[in-house]
Amino acid sequence: MAESKDAGKFAEQGAARAKESLEKMGAAAHEATSLVQNTYSASIKGAQEYNAKLMEFARINTGAAFAYAQELSRVKSPAEFMELTTKYAREQFETMTEQAKELAALAQKMTLDAADPLKSRTTRAFS
Repeated sequence: MAESKDAGKFAEQGAARAKESLEKMGAAAHEATSLVQNTYSASIKGAQEYNAKLMEFARINTGAAFAYAQELSRVKSPAEFMELTTKYAREQFETMTEQAKELAALAQKMTLDAADPLKSRTTRAFS
């Protein structure tokens, strides 16, 4: 009889541990799902911002190209052509250098923002 009580108690303890483990696994799975969703959301937002910036730069650069073409149509001499072309090339180089810096900063921010949910989870796990 004592053996049957011990076996029953052992089975109850085993069931309680199994239930506790399942609850912990469920909580961990929920947290992992939430982490992936947050990371994905941050990545999507960053990609949208990056694409919007690319479109803005395309509009600016297209406008500059059209303005250059209009000015080019009014050129009267080879010297004037060279002066205008040199000016346009210099301005475009400066503009594109600044645009590249902005895009690099935005890409860095996008990467950090996407990694932030992972970073905060790791910090909480080791605290």
